[in-house]
Amino acid sequence: MMDPRWLLRMSNWARNPPSMKRVIVVFAIIAAALAIGLIDWLGYWPDWATAERIPRRF
Repeated sequence: MMDPRWLLRMSNWARNPPSMKRVIVVFAIIAAALAIGLIDWLGYWPDWATAERIPRRF
């Protein structure tokens, strides 16, 4: 079952939709993340830009 807060949020968005500029910014960020993921998946991402895991000390 859906939380009533989400229903209120959706109704608010239906009444006051985000501006076109904000929608473009969100889609640009999603496209950049997908491009980085594709570059990494193809193997063209440089090693210096890859994060290394640091072992945890207890």
